[in-house]
Amino acid sequence: MRPYLRILAPALLLAACASVPAPPTPAPAPSQYKQIDIWQHAAAIDNQPIPDDWWTLFNDPLLNDLESRVIVGNENLKSLVAQIANARAVLAASHSAMLPTLSAGLSGTRDSNPSTPGRTAAQNPSNNVTLSASASWEVDLWGRLSQAVTGAQASLQASVDDLAAARLSVQATLAQTYFTLRTTDAQLSLLERSVVAYQRSLDLTQFRYDSGVAARTDVLQAQTQLKTAQAQVAEATAQRALLEHAIAVLLGIPPSALGLERNALLPTAPKVPQMLPATLLERRPDIAAAQRRVAAAYAQIGVTNAAFFPALTLSASGGYSHTSMANLISAPNLFWSLGVSLAQAILDGGQRQLASAQAHAAADQATSSYRQTVLIALQEVEDNLVLAYQLQQEAQLQQEALQSAQRTLEITLDQYRAGTVSYLNVVIAQTTALSSENTLLNTRNRQLAAVNLLLKNIAGRWETDIPPIKKSQG
Repeated sequence: MRPYLRILAPALLLAACASVPAPPTPAPAPSQYKQIDIWQHAAAIDNQPIPDDWWTLFNDPLLNDLESRVIVGNENLKSLVAQIANARAVLAASHSAMLPTLSAGLSGTRDSNPSTPGRTAAQNPSNNVTLSASASWEVDLWGRLSQAVTGAQASLQASVDDLAAARLSVQATLAQTYFTLRTTDAQLSLLERSVVAYQRSLDLTQFRYDSGVAARTDVLQAQTQLKTAQAQVAEATAQRALLEHAIAVLLGIPPSALGLERNALLPTAPKVPQMLPATLLERRPDIAAAQRRVAAAYAQIGVTNAAFFPALTLSASGGYSHTSMANLISAPNLFWSLGVSLAQAILDGGQRQLASAQAHAAADQATSSYRQTVLIALQEVEDNLVLAYQLQQEAQLQQEALQSAQRTLEITLDQYRAGTVSYLNVVIAQTTALSSENTLLNTRNRQLAAVNLLLKNIAGRWETDIPPIKKSQG
């Protein structure tokens, strides 16, 4: 064994030189959100436990049913499931590369060699039967194989996180599309009620014109207002169909297979409680996936660095060889060999340096992408937090504005019937009331969207056992 030790000794010394740079530390989270006052305002709300199926907070049975179907049918999610299966296969292959390989074979030959002394090509052909087995094992001295396993494991976990992020995104997209559909239903109901009211106004104006009380322009204004509302009904109907088609595709079914009944009632947006950024970073699957890819990229650096060191392989072979199958397995026919090899590339045209440079660049890119993902996550939470809070206030103010517009319309209609104002005043009052109610619907839809996206941004749920943030004194 001494010759083998002479070969192994320098390899063991070189193994101590192999090193893998440590991945960067996770991106730091701020101690508090910028919108701290809003969080503290929300902290006063009586928090209720938030389920994993966060869309149930909107208390809409149809939405709950659609969300349960989207996980099963969505084709993009099925694609990511297949991606996870592929990542598992890559990980299993990297594990198997660390194990010894073993092969066995049985061969038979019959030949005649005229170069053999005393023989001719036609004389005494010889037979040879060989039963053999061989094994080899690459010793992972500097971590090339183990780093490949580490990278494959990180890539697998990143694929799992990608699936979780995609599932969350699909759920949020479905919820938002559903809210927009319900908003469109409410707008259709509003427009249809407006068409009925405008038709009554047209009939009244036509009667007053026939009686010589109203001018022809009043009739034309009433007709214009009615036709405009009818055109808006047609536009809203088409928009609703498109939204219904989009929901069908999210569910993984053709648009013709889905029909949703109209419902003019919008869900109520849940109250937003308090949470901390540190919890956000631990919870979001897209951030976890980006961090896993950083780990995989740095593991690849270890793989490329190991290429600068020689490959150490242990090998063994043995078997039996005889002129016939009879008595093949016997001591006189036994042969065997043991060996160790240490191979090192001397000239490769700079391939190893280039592979190492590519690995370092990929690691830098993954690190920057990870930090950018964290920043975007914090921005999304800040954005939707302030939107959810401000839109709540805006909806309240818009509700009050709608009440004033409806009261103004009632007074103006009474004045027109009494002949004290022109029909132009009625048109203005009706347009204002319609616009005010439509704005309220859009505001409520935006509020639902903000809360929905906020839930998505914090991975679908918020905790309720986080201690409240205390205001600084002084």
